[in-house]
Amino acid sequence: MFAWSPSDMPGIDPNIICHRLHVNLACKPVAQKRRNFAPERVAIIEAEIDKLLAAGFIEEVSYSEWLANVVLVAKQEKGKWRVCVEYTDLNKACPKDNFPLPRIDQLVDSTSGNQLLSFMDAYSGYNQIMMHEDDKAKTSFIIERGTYCYKVMPFGLKNAGATYQRLVNKIFKEQIGKTMEVYVDDMLVKAPKRADHIGNLAESFSLLRQYRMKLNPSKCTFGVSSGRFLGYLVMQ
Repeated sequence: MFAWSPSDMPGIDPNIICHRLHVNLACKPVAQKRRNFAPERVAIIEAEIDKLLAAGFIEEVSYSEWLANVVLVAKQEKGKWRVCVEYTDLNKACPKDNFPLPRIDQLVDSTSGNQLLSFMDAYSGYNQIMMHEDDKAKTSFIIERGTYCYKVMPFGLKNAGATYQRLVNKIFKEQIGKTMEVYVDDMLVKAPKRADHIGNLAESFSLLRQYRMKLNPSKCTFGVSSGRFLGYLVMQ
């Protein structure tokens, strides 16, 4: 149920869900020219690529028609960088998935009146969903030492959030609005009575195990009266 590293993530069974791009065939593939980075940033990028390869999240690819560049985004922690892929061109060629996301204000309001709350966050949530085999090569990106594509759903794709919401709605369809609230990879288990909370958690844990979804233990808090949910402080 918990993942301490990417190797602890078997991934969601692709027969349950996988991410499709549905690229408009009228759109011509775009292969971006490789962007140059300073040597110290190249080292950061290559270290991240090594991690992704070791985790089985990406693989080398050849002759891809679609190629995107990576970008470095500063983290809140000083001196730390997040390596992302700039899928601007690919996203333009993909139709919008209009699967509805819950309204944040309604989710926050629904947390009131509960004696106990538990906050759960998926471990590298998007990466627990596989890319469809036919679409992996379209996620290709280029760095100094080669070209790679994603085997799992990466951040930055246009409809990744919709795919993830579709998954959690399927997993927790009987709990949402009753004992749980879920917004993409942010999950909250609630109970108006303390005595009910353990049972509600057990039900959620059982579903997480059934669907092989893994939680990030460092971002989960269990059995508290208040906490932050979707950027808001929620309490009884």
